[in-house]
Amino acid sequence: MAGKKAGRKQESSRPGIGHDAGAGRMPRGHSRCVWLGGSCGVLALGLWHLLDVRAGVLETGDGFLYGWYGGLMVAAVLVLAAVGYLFLVRRDYGLARIFPAAAMGIGLMYMVVLPPLSAPDEVSHYISAYQLSSRLMGRPARAEDERVFIRAQDVFIEDLTGVMDYEALEDGKKTAVVLGQKLEEGTYRTIKERGLQSTGEDGTVMSYQMPVRTTPLAYVPQAMGIALGRMLGLGGLGLLFLGRLFNLMFFTAMGCFTIRRMPFGKEVAAGAALLPMTLHLAASFSYDVMIIALSGYFAAVCLDLAYRAERVRVRDVAVLALVMAVMGPCKMVYGVIAGFCLLIPVRKFGGWGKWSLSAASVLGAFAAAMAVVNRRTVSLYTQADQGYVDWAGETGYTFGQLLHSPMLVLKMCYNTLAWQGEQLYSGMIGGALGNMDAVLNTPYVVILGLTAILVMLALRKPGESIFIQWKGRLWIWFLCLVCLGALMFSMLLAWTPASSHVINGVQGRYLLPLLPIFLLSLKNDKVVRTDWDDRGLLFAMAAMDIYVVLRLFGLVCLRV
Repeated sequence: MAGKKAGRKQESSRPGIGHDAGAGRMPRGHSRCVWLGGSCGVLALGLWHLLDVRAGVLETGDGFLYGWYGGLMVAAVLVLAAVGYLFLVRRDYGLARIFPAAAMGIGLMYMVVLPPLSAPDEVSHYISAYQLSSRLMGRPARAEDERVFIRAQDVFIEDLTGVMDYEALEDGKKTAVVLGQKLEEGTYRTIKERGLQSTGEDGTVMSYQMPVRTTPLAYVPQAMGIALGRMLGLGGLGLLFLGRLFNLMFFTAMGCFTIRRMPFGKEVAAGAALLPMTLHLAASFSYDVMIIALSGYFAAVCLDLAYRAERVRVRDVAVLALVMAVMGPCKMVYGVIAGFCLLIPVRKFGGWGKWSLSAASVLGAFAAAMAVVNRRTVSLYTQADQGYVDWAGETGYTFGQLLHSPMLVLKMCYNTLAWQGEQLYSGMIGGALGNMDAVLNTPYVVILGLTAILVMLALRKPGESIFIQWKGRLWIWFLCLVCLGALMFSMLLAWTPASSHVINGVQGRYLLPLLPIFLLSLKNDKVVRTDWDDRGLLFAMAAMDIYVVLRLFGLVCLRV
């Protein structure tokens, strides 16, 4: 009951993040200065990067880049104005009402500047979504060899230069150039020349890319966008942008639901969702969107039941079970987050009997989904007599070998964190956008600024109650550590040749599902933030996001 009262007290003192959302509400004049100063700073930097666009135009003669960048600058002005107004002026608007405008406005800019198939592994996710779209439309989806049937006019997406044929594919003698995988000025030229409309080419062919073996539910939003584009008669680029748009809309909707459900720390959830890497993935075909969105909502439900709700209802358990069943098969290591349920007191279930039944329902849903979707993959890795890493063409590790060599596993994990820890950290924020492209990066000073904002959002404010006590914090840290270990173990098994001294394939974006609840666990009584309210910090984060996307456009124009 004490936790319940504290929760009510906090909500009344922080009405929207309700109204002023945080420590030391800014005076109205101060808010407008921040709004104006941030906007002018971003626009000044945007004008500076016009020099990059000019250099690209002088080299290639593609004058349309001026018009595109001008449109991007106009969009930046409008989004900054809208986001600044909502965050800094309309204090009566709750964060759940503001977040959709910020996520969609900035996300659309990322979707255009980092065009289709430029995200990590996006071409495989695109083909998987295309396959599901055919099933939704009642059309043949794939051939016997598991390749996907696509429209003939969409072949250019996988083979931009037209060098591939199926014999070459089998022999491995040729490599196709995939649209957007290496993002350069020519990618923008291709998009301009082809446009969104259909070419009128009839017929169906097989794709060169193979779909991802995972739950089809991970591609429902993207597939709906592709299906709509096909029904509207759009060309390949039209399908790509609609599929991405639907994924961004799904991410935004789930982010809104998550913020509404969070009993506290709404600003932290919004901040993690507005990172450059998060927005880049949200505006792509990646199934990481499903993982990030559902893991955040799962954590929000667990926190709500643990610290605000009077009791756990049947529908709450059903929601938790459904989320685990949908999200789990995407990347099984995230099944660890089911442990967040243990933050909920047993008494709220009505006793140990109902608690046991609820736990069995959630874990059973996850296990059943894994058995249906990933049984073949799990058996492939756990029963293999000899490991082989296809991308390296070398011998890898087997499951049994790693189980019997715990010191080897610990050594590889340590080496990875010691040698690549900074890459994991910066990659989580947005250190290498595009297809893990180190050139298309977020400047390190911006990464540090975004990190500082996230930490400040997580700190306790004067008069704010502490809900997660030390036992809960230790449990959250333990689960995060176990999930990180599971991620590393899976990549050591599936992606790392025996000759490597570090684990290959571990990327910072894999940490995003754990970021919000980890940040919330940092809130304590020792450090209190007394200046800068949450809304000012979130506006600063949005301004940094927009600066990053303007800079990215200039960098792409320079790559001729």
